[in-house]
Amino acid sequence: MGLTAEKLRDDLDAVALREPQLAAALDRVGYPEARIRDPGFATMLRTIVGQQVSVAAAASVWRKMEAELGEDFTAGCLLARDFETLRACGLSRQKQGYARSLCELVVAGELDFKGLPADDEAAIELLTRIKGIGRWSAEIYLLFAEGRPDIWPAGDLAVQEGVKRLLGLEERPSEKATRALAEPWSPQRGSVAIFTWHFYANPAL
Repeated sequence: MGLTAEKLRDDLDAVALREPQLAAALDRVGYPEARIRDPGFATMLRTIVGQQVSVAAAASVWRKMEAELGEDFTAGCLLARDFETLRACGLSRQKQGYARSLCELVVAGELDFKGLPADDEAAIELLTRIKGIGRWSAEIYLLFAEGRPDIWPAGDLAVQEGVKRLLGLEERPSEKATRALAEPWSPQRGSVAIFTWHFYANPAL
């Protein structure tokens, strides 16, 4: 179901009771909108397709892949195509390697998106077995596709900058410091992460 608008409100209200600076920020910029993605193999593959390219470019590649493989293509469909066919869709050699890594894990039954470990760290460890998927990408998947409430992508620069502004820090905190600063916000850190993006991007600030 993901982190719905109602869930975001409830979580942020709960954190605001113990974090006055978050309460003040909520008064200034309001609540963020829900950001929910469909869980499953296709969403992770979209993450790979979208790495280091514009949104428009990624959308173009995805349309070509759907035209070649079918709108509801499976991991096996992609593995059945050769290098030149996938390159014609816009997938570079590197991204083909990442995509094949994902598809091979799915086909082998080593990665089941319907049954990822309930423990967040165990789920992140499993997802990062995919070539090209680091901790940040795994956390983003778990946050938006599964709506896990306590995911905290501390390595995200916008989250770090949002925390800096939120807490009135002089410098943007490091990943380690960002993780430590958020400990009091557990188990609602996922909603706070979404708020930090909203707060960081707000043009009124």
